[in-house]
Amino acid sequence: MKLTYHGQSCFVIESGEHRLVIDPFLSGNPNAVAKPEDIKVQWVVLTHGHSDHVLDAETIARNNNATIIAANELAVYYASKGLNVHPMGIGGKRDFPFGRVKVTLAFHGSGVETENGLVYVGPPVGFLLTLEGKTIYHAGDTGLFGDMKILGELNTIDLALLPIGDNFTMGPDDALIAAEWLKAKKVIPMHYNTFPLIAQDGAKFVADCKARGIDAVELKIGETFEL
Repeated sequence: MKLTYHGQSCFVIESGEHRLVIDPFLSGNPNAVAKPEDIKVQWVVLTHGHSDHVLDAETIARNNNATIIAANELAVYYASKGLNVHPMGIGGKRDFPFGRVKVTLAFHGSGVETENGLVYVGPPVGFLLTLEGKTIYHAGDTGLFGDMKILGELNTIDLALLPIGDNFTMGPDDALIAAEWLKAKKVIPMHYNTFPLIAQDGAKFVADCKARGIDAVELKIGETFEL
């Protein structure tokens, strides 16, 4: 299984014939190296409705006739645009052709920007994605919350994707605590350095993780990690 980082919170996961993109934000990301038309997937997974997570979701879904997996309200929003969707709710899980998806809490906001203003599209979420017998936790945009301890106790998390940008989400210090609570075998930081407000030192975060015995790696945009 391969995971490619496309900046902010966007990853493409490849598992056999299956391909998923999480939180596609390419056309508006000044650091992105890929374009929306470069993304070939069957599934689009969305953590919440903010533009730096869904800007290219509609384009990619239409180009690929892909199915959007998202919280119910966000899925309904995209269904109204004629797109294929699979709605889910916090705590729910579902088996898909590529593996299992379970929806987790995330503490943040969620709204889609429209010509009529910001439209609320349900709760922000995170995802536990299990493919090829391995579990990836994409935390979405979130602050630190105590139930991360429970996620670590109830799941064997092979890889945790954690925001470190601060201001809008956890910063590096809280993300380090999250990494400990989750007991993840490996951690990759995300949601940082896209804009000045979320500028962070990813290499220092990785070093701080390793100093506490937590395996971590900083992926540059366009780099691929094999799990």
